[in-house]
Amino acid sequence: MRLGQTVPNFEADTTKGPIKFHEWQGNSWVVLFSHPADFTPVCTTELGRIAVHQPEFAKRNTKCLAHSVDALHSHVDWVNDIKSYCLDIPGDFPYPIIADPTRDLAVSLGMLDEEQKKDPEVGKTIRALFIISPDHKVRLSMFYPMSTGRNVDEILRTIDSLQLTDRLKVVATPANWTPGTKVMILPNVTDEEAHKLFPKGFDKVSMPSGVNYVRTTENY
Repeated sequence: MRLGQTVPNFEADTTKGPIKFHEWQGNSWVVLFSHPADFTPVCTTELGRIAVHQPEFAKRNTKCLAHSVDALHSHVDWVNDIKSYCLDIPGDFPYPIIADPTRDLAVSLGMLDEEQKKDPEVGKTIRALFIISPDHKVRLSMFYPMSTGRNVDEILRTIDSLQLTDRLKVVATPANWTPGTKVMILPNVTDEEAHKLFPKGFDKVSMPSGVNYVRTTENY
């Protein structure tokens, strides 16, 4: 799936019952993240940490949806392992895991090619993460190797950035941005417009090139 593409209204069996994606999503944002198999150590930590952070996702009107290529009964056993390993998961395991034993959904979402879906080595590359806005469009994608676990704080940070820039379409968030720190005013916004949009002020940064394109503000 490329940025801006609409996620199809796929149907799937999950650990919390069958879903039809668009109806299940409703008006929420979604983090859809995939795994090459159950009972894999790095993925176990990821599902656990995302479960622990479920209240943070809920604050952002965001649902989590995991995807793995094993069967449903395997997922159930894996969830029990995850809860045993991550003892700080509050209550029941909070989000569904899709069963995709044929890897057909992985193919339709662009995680791997049709001719490669039965190759177990290629199957290990099913380590995608998509952030999907309420209009069912892919807004951000990340792909990870099996050796590198995802950073949940970074996932939350990117959701914050996407939601902020949707609400305030004249700014972008810079490297290492976190909520409350300076944002960049887009170059197509004139200084006059910026003064109206940010009456408490903004900073202009002079560059050696003489091109005035860096303006920042904390007043948003």
